[in-house]
Amino acid sequence: MENKISHKRILDNLSTSVIKLSPELTISYMNPAAEMLLQVSANRVGNVHISSLFTEEHDNLNLLEQAVKRGHPFTKRETTLYLPTRESITLDYIVTPITESDGRTYLLMELQPRDRLIRISREEDLMAKQATTQVLVRGLAHEVKNPLGGIRGAAQLLERELNDPQLTEFTNVIIEETDRLRNLVDKMLGPRKLPERIETNIHEVIERVCTLIEVETKGSVKLTRDYDPSIPEFQADPSQLIQAILNVSRNAMQALQENNVEAPQISFKTRALRQFTIGAQRHRLVCKIDIIDNGPGIPKEILENIFYPMISGRAEGTGLGLSISQSIVTQHEGLIECQSEPGQTDFTIYIPLELMP
Repeated sequence: MENKISHKRILDNLSTSVIKLSPELTISYMNPAAEMLLQVSANRVGNVHISSLFTEEHDNLNLLEQAVKRGHPFTKRETTLYLPTRESITLDYIVTPITESDGRTYLLMELQPRDRLIRISREEDLMAKQATTQVLVRGLAHEVKNPLGGIRGAAQLLERELNDPQLTEFTNVIIEETDRLRNLVDKMLGPRKLPERIETNIHEVIERVCTLIEVETKGSVKLTRDYDPSIPEFQADPSQLIQAILNVSRNAMQALQENNVEAPQISFKTRALRQFTIGAQRHRLVCKIDIIDNGPGIPKEILENIFYPMISGRAEGTGLGLSISQSIVTQHEGLIECQSEPGQTDFTIYIPLELMP
């Protein structure tokens, strides 16, 4: 009896999620880690069929039944489970058949969540791409701006030697176009100064953005708010954050208008996240901002590259807005991510609420 109690205590204190299934695939045991992962109480799901606990992207019941009949273990990698709460989790799991003293074969399921590891890997990749892009853009800017300065200077000297006003119109065109290209290169570089950090209320920043969007759309796009009042003020540059959030919101607004979406809507949602990891850095408190629209979505072929300069899903777009937003958020030690499908595009901005030492 003491050994049984000892084994249960060990299972109860494991960080790995463990579920024991009967030969009929009903739940006979679930440790606290599994309760937390699957968002259920073991008392409520005792003797309940596994199919009521979650469903899998590819039906796994047949594999579980075969494991009971044949006694062969199996492993699933990076599979998606769908919970009754409509949430989904990505994980690895191992199923091991165990024959009890009654001669019946039970299944032991060990579940290892992968969502956090996948997200960290994706974020590190995104941050690495952002850093590489900045290096390339700065090199390109240097190579482009030097000859532009020479062209502009030569045009100004030539203008002084011309007496015919009609000819000076051509030199003016040269000067104006070189200035336009120089400004374009400057925009590609993003913010040229470090954030001027002051005490900032993120909801005041978002309300400023909402006011600008309402003016531009003349109220034709519905704006909804879902704010977390527990988010404290933090050190940031409010004008830069307004620009970052406005760029994302304006992209959403233009997508809704250009595609004549019925009942267009942009939602702003904030949440405080505790002990949250951005890339490889763990932060005690992070502000999460979701900007969600019900537009047509971003084409899959450009979704992974939308934060690069000059990448745009719109014919009239410059492809600089999101790149600038990412640069601003990066200067605040944060990150922007995007998930998109037809009918819902969600840009998520993460900003640490405490400055790194």
